[in-house]
Amino acid sequence: MSAIERPTPRQRTRRLVVLAAAVFAVVVPIVQRLGGFGLSQAEFAADGDQTLQVAGYAFSIWGLLYLGLLTYAGRQALPQTGESVLINRLGWPSAVAMFGIGLWIVVAALNLKAASVAVIFASLLALLVPLLALGKTIRTTGVMDRDRWFLIWPLAALAGWLTIAAPLNLITTATAFDALPGFLSPTGWAIAAIVVVVLVAIEVTLYLRTLAYSLPIAWGLAGAFVAEQARNPILGFTALGAAFLLVVASVILVFGLKRGIERPH
Repeated sequence: MSAIERPTPRQRTRRLVVLAAAVFAVVVPIVQRLGGFGLSQAEFAADGDQTLQVAGYAFSIWGLLYLGLLTYAGRQALPQTGESVLINRLGWPSAVAMFGIGLWIVVAALNLKAASVAVIFASLLALLVPLLALGKTIRTTGVMDRDRWFLIWPLAALAGWLTIAAPLNLITTATAFDALPGFLSPTGWAIAAIVVVVLVAIEVTLYLRTLAYSLPIAWGLAGAFVAEQARNPILGFTALGAAFLLVVASVILVFGLKRGIERPH
């Protein structure tokens, strides 16, 4: 449902900020890696991953996420791209989230664990809250609409990955600081985090009706299974079962319900 309305000068400025944020998000990890500045993401995560690990290959999803974000932002820079409701309402939140994921690379390189938790949760909320606020518009956007492929998919996928990455970051940091409350075992906390993530993912997928949000979460859960199956089989197979449940539930919710049906309030 993209509009043909041309962007105003103020809207064009916002689009340039969105493009700058996307470039920042993509360039920062490249510069950090090539320059060897501070800790790598793997080194940062290794300090505190005794409670819950995710296999390193799972983080390759960032390649697709970055490509999606550049496509999303680059499309807005084109003069022929109209100013739709979604482009207008998600512009600034997406810029905040993209600047946030770039900033996270910096604070992780500096080994600022508490700051990394604050940054990743802020990035998640900056994107997820407006996505939910625009749930009706997202649900009713046509399958062939460009906003669905070049806006909803990239932003929902980023929100989905941050939904699992943020709790993982929190558990890793709490483990590194020896701050996990003692009334649950470390495995108990990891399983609790998985349960919460899956419940949130199902609820958000019910509201947005897009697989773009839930698939990155299932991918991360599968990565947890690969990392934990030998070290902690109970945790590993819990993650695998959660990934399977999430995929099945998401397919049913997305393809078994009509997009335009309103949920009762």
